[in-house]
Amino acid sequence: MQRFAPRVRSTLWFLTSCLVASGCTKTDIVYRDREPFNPAPDLASGMLGYYTVESKQTTCGNCHVGQQSKWVQTAHASAYKTLADLPAATAQPFCYTCHTVSTNGNGLATPKRGWDAVKDSAYHDVQCESCHGQGTTHVQSPSRTNFPLARFGMAGTGVPATAAGSSNATCAACHSGAHHPFAEEWGKSGHSKVVTEASGPVANNASCAPCHDGKKAVAAWGFNTNYIEKDSAGVFPVTCTVCHDPHAKNNPKQLRFSITATEPSANLCMKCHDRRAVLNTGTTRLTPHAPQGDVLLGTAGYRAPGVVIEGIAVATTHASSANANLCAGCHVQRYTFNDPASGNFVFQATGHRFLPIPCVNASGPTDDQDCAYSTAARSFKGCTGSGCHNSEAIAASAFSSRRATIAVLADLLWTDLDNDQALDAAPVDGGWLAIVKRDQPTEFPATAAQATKITPAMGAFFNVATFAERYSNGDRSKGVHNPFLGSALLAGNITEMRAAYPFLPAAPMPVQAVVDKSIAEARTRQPALFRGRTGVEK
Repeated sequence: MQRFAPRVRSTLWFLTSCLVASGCTKTDIVYRDREPFNPAPDLASGMLGYYTVESKQTTCGNCHVGQQSKWVQTAHASAYKTLADLPAATAQPFCYTCHTVSTNGNGLATPKRGWDAVKDSAYHDVQCESCHGQGTTHVQSPSRTNFPLARFGMAGTGVPATAAGSSNATCAACHSGAHHPFAEEWGKSGHSKVVTEASGPVANNASCAPCHDGKKAVAAWGFNTNYIEKDSAGVFPVTCTVCHDPHAKNNPKQLRFSITATEPSANLCMKCHDRRAVLNTGTTRLTPHAPQGDVLLGTAGYRAPGVVIEGIAVATTHASSANANLCAGCHVQRYTFNDPASGNFVFQATGHRFLPIPCVNASGPTDDQDCAYSTAARSFKGCTGSGCHNSEAIAASAFSSRRATIAVLADLLWTDLDNDQALDAAPVDGGWLAIVKRDQPTEFPATAAQATKITPAMGAFFNVATFAERYSNGDRSKGVHNPFLGSALLAGNITEMRAAYPFLPAAPMPVQAVVDKSIAEARTRQPALFRGRTGVEK
């Protein structure tokens, strides 16, 4: 049944004036109000749907005016139209339950509710009740106990019910399946995991919680909307609603913050993937912590004398205008996999595993991501989108070359022979830093009080931990985020250490050649890196 006129019921409000002197009574209608809600088309479920279909005024929006004004600008408010605009016979009947107010998304157990029960235009689009559940109980008795809150957690296709943050109502009810497997891919990503150490979840530490507990992240960012699990115990992963605002479209894809901002505090990804990227005095902590944002923007790492940044950051090519979406430009890539024999559709990757160069087979990204870094084993499609790399083969070759360069430089400085991610004195570990720790251990302060200056050895260790494949909380991009910055800073460390510690052996000639080449490349590509303290190039 189509509803083209406003669904309005009127209530008469009367003003009665009594003319006592004449003994008569005159009654006039001076104001005609409307009921704040209509009877639900599907009375059994209590799903109210639209109050006025043509204007997309939801019944809930009659009171929740602010949410209504934001929601109507989102794609959810046009969900039904996306099906109606498709060619005839393209949209299947099962599609409509995710483009209307129905059972999907709100955890209601009864099989048929809303659109599933009554094909009424009042149920078009993904409205408030799609996520919050039926609103009749609340409007009839609008007490706090009847608030139809939505859920923060995840569950559904591809997301086990036992997974952290799972629940019986979720974005996954619709954002799943072969054509849009957001939930399945998220369930295999690091965002779906609660990071735990021997002592328990790292989010139990108050300073870690704003990034390692999804609920605490949303609160730390200033979003205080109520939801079912808000006061529940336990740590939540980074679910959909941490990054996406369910009600508003302040940024594309309803993201809570921009993905193009070059100020880390304003960039969605960098609000967490940019915690400690420079070395400071007054601490014995010589390692980075999630420095990806500053690495990408060119502000991470220790600068040896002559390798400084004057005033502005030295951006990598991956943070240039060719990759305006920065982190998301590579880590959130959508592409289709078709059967190589038949050409038939197999899988639509959404990019929500956040893998820039995933291991793939004919069916799409594989569960096991431990494969060779080659075009035969991985997809480098995400590297070709901006036009910087003309083919996947060229991108793969550049990746291998930059990774090898950083490995050569880092190996001279430190080889973690016992794989404990901690620098040990030679011969337990290898490289120049292990020799310095053995022969001149005071270069590494034992207490924070002793850390009054940054020594060349401290700076070199920090850069190796940041840019090389030694430390689990370093950049971890294998040099990709800012290849010329990483190799240049490591080359600067080698030059500085050789001068500061005469007892170190000379760098092998092939390694010295890589040092010289790295500095020369950086001078060409990032000339602001190599400047004296007065701004005069050395």
